[in-house]
Amino acid sequence: MSGKSNRLSAKVNICQVASEMVPFAKTGGLADVLGALTPQLKKSGVNVTAFLPLYKQVKENVSNLVSTGITVKVKVGDNLVAGTIWKTQIQKADVYFIQRDEYYQRDYLYGTSSGDYKDNAERFIFFSRAVLEAIKALGLKCDIIHCHDWQSALIPVYLKTIYKKDPQLAGVKTVLTVHNLAYQGLFWHWDMKLVGLGWEYFNYKQLEFYGQVNFLKGGLVFADMLSTVSPQYAKEIQTPVFGERLDGVLRERAGDLYGIINGVDYDQWNPALDKFIPVKYTGNKIADKEKNKQALQKKCGLPVTAAPMIGMIGRLASQKGFDLVSEMFGEIIRTGCQFVLLGTGEEKYHQLFREIARKYPTQVSANIAFDNSLAHLITAGADMFLMPSRYEPCGLNQLYALKYGTIPIVHETGGLADSINNYTPAGLKAGTASGFSFKNYSAGEMMSCIKSALALYEDKKSWKQLMKNAMQQDFSWEHSGKEYIALYRKLMK
Repeated sequence: MSGKSNRLSAKVNICQVASEMVPFAKTGGLADVLGALTPQLKKSGVNVTAFLPLYKQVKENVSNLVSTGITVKVKVGDNLVAGTIWKTQIQKADVYFIQRDEYYQRDYLYGTSSGDYKDNAERFIFFSRAVLEAIKALGLKCDIIHCHDWQSALIPVYLKTIYKKDPQLAGVKTVLTVHNLAYQGLFWHWDMKLVGLGWEYFNYKQLEFYGQVNFLKGGLVFADMLSTVSPQYAKEIQTPVFGERLDGVLRERAGDLYGIINGVDYDQWNPALDKFIPVKYTGNKIADKEKNKQALQKKCGLPVTAAPMIGMIGRLASQKGFDLVSEMFGEIIRTGCQFVLLGTGEEKYHQLFREIARKYPTQVSANIAFDNSLAHLITAGADMFLMPSRYEPCGLNQLYALKYGTIPIVHETGGLADSINNYTPAGLKAGTASGFSFKNYSAGEMMSCIKSALALYEDKKSWKQLMKNAMQQDFSWEHSGKEYIALYRKLMK
């Protein structure tokens, strides 16, 4: 057997690098992805390790942190900055943390309600370079470094510049996954001094972006392979509408860009196992879902009736479609349905939905909070789940809703388009229809879609079949993990 064949049949060695990961530190979906993907890769026979900053909340949440006794030093601008390496495990996968209290011993990961931390460029320049030094100091075998979002996007840049001739990192490939193109790591041009590269890299083809330094752009240009979190989003971000002014860069890299939809942790989100819901159920005992609806109605102070209930969970922002919902709310209420909302976000939506809940106390419950147990109960208790996002790289809530037989109503974009098959009578009969979707981002189209769902709800036999179709959809990490492994194998060739 040739050396090349040997290499491809041997275990792949992957280093995951991200700024957050459950159960250690979280602000959003990136943490969920890393916390599920890393153990799944390990389970699939991949040698996988992960790197994160050692935040204050990691110290508070993790009891079995162990110091490796190793300190690394990296250049940040003109300064030599030291960091120490700590270690724990998640389901037998090693997780390393870079400690630098000056950067990470803070109450929040990236900033406060007043805005981003002023030194975020410095914090993640240090993190990116410290990870590379840590891989060397720990003697880790690493075929591929898998970077996530702008916070680690400089790693591919450094590997092809500063570390180009480093014997310990020779041959290491990089994958950069974009979880949301809107967040790019944009900093003023003088931060190029902190990056540690010459001004010749501050050009429109590499790190310069409308007069600023763009960390994500650097990664998109220098990484060996790119991915994002759904096939549809991979197409969309190559267009001016969704490309966040990076569509030209992405079109140039189209041959190296792949879309892999996120998976769901069915140990956490499964109505047959869910510890947060009063009555567990399966597709074979689907009538028990109704008991969770009644529990949700009682908890939210709504009348216990057979009226259809729409649930909505998410960040209260226009990007999530709340501008459409607010425009059509009077019409939604006139259908006679109940509406339960959970989330926090823009203050204007806090005020709007609190006022709506006061005006319609028998139909609307507005929960302006973060509440994981209530999120589970809404997912189990609602009849429909509304997710009309303007854009959605992947989305997880619609995937959770499917598993619970709570029928998604979505805007046909990104991961929502990839995961929800719009209802048709033929699709229902074939077992493929799993929800309702509308093509154009408009309040009128959303309302028509809601009315279509409410009309089918009255046909109990068809609705029950649609619920069963939804619950049979499989978005487990096992599937997504296999796609990532195929991507790694392709890169190693």
